[in-house]
Amino acid sequence: MATVQERVVAVTARVLQLDPSEIKPEYTFTVDLGAESVQSVELVAMFEEEFGIEMDEDAALAVTNVGDAVAFITKVCQEQGVEV
Repeated sequence: MATVQERVVAVTARVLQLDPSEIKPEYTFTVDLGAESVQSVELVAMFEEEFGIEMDEDAALAVTNVGDAVAFITKVCQEQGVEV
């Protein structure tokens, strides 16, 4: 089974139409990866679908980079009893 980071990278690559190998944990969604606000909202929805969780949208949108998204999603999964 893929790690949380691998799944976050895969979803990010799909939504932003990027090569997964170009996505690094320290990259920000907006500056480094070029996500616009609509795509940021879409990323949140796709992460929820991928992991079977519900995230607070404001808190999720406050996450700025890929590595922080991995940590945030891992925490939400733990809080909601979703195995990752």
